[in-house]
Amino acid sequence: MTSIWSWLLAAALGAYHGLNPAMGWLFAAALGLQEKRRSAVLAALIPIGLGHLAATSLAVGVLTAAGLVLPVQLVKVVVGLGLAGFGLYRLRWLRHPVRVGFRVGFGDLGLWSFIMASAHGAGLMLAPVALALPPHPGHTPAAPLSAAGLAFVHGLTMFLTAGLTALVVYEWVGVEILRRAWFNTDLLWAFTLVAAGILTVIL
Repeated sequence: MTSIWSWLLAAALGAYHGLNPAMGWLFAAALGLQEKRRSAVLAALIPIGLGHLAATSLAVGVLTAAGLVLPVQLVKVVVGLGLAGFGLYRLRWLRHPVRVGFRVGFGDLGLWSFIMASAHGAGLMLAPVALALPPHPGHTPAAPLSAAGLAFVHGLTMFLTAGLTALVVYEWVGVEILRRAWFNTDLLWAFTLVAAGILTVIL
């Protein structure tokens, strides 16, 4: 995979996470509808985006650090098995492990977003993308700045997509659309994790 495709895939995963209601836009839209003001939607999106960015940055940072001391092929196998195993776990337990009320502060919402992104394997899913970057001199999978850039592009795309979705739902659609038209994103995500894990090991 060329470098440009790594960046595009990181952005595409960010857009997918932004569309997933479990990653935060539903929470932001519901807060806006409860408080009857658009500013509540926008205010909620900031800690949600930062929490997601922190979760993905941590995962990519751990990967980069592992690449400093371990062979790239071993890192790929560990990441692949981790993805597949986590996907199978998600298939077994399709539920949201963290529930909070609507009266939350900036820090609470950021922590909730970090935990949700981690629990869904958002950062883990970004690891194969970082592995696909051109290698850093030596045996590191990717230069630290490149890996950090991937996490930033992913987080920015997630934030923009989630923000647009939350505003559309708040202004025109309403959260009732989830009862009529939404599909099971958790199930799709679990299968995606398993597939990504298998591909990471064999490619």
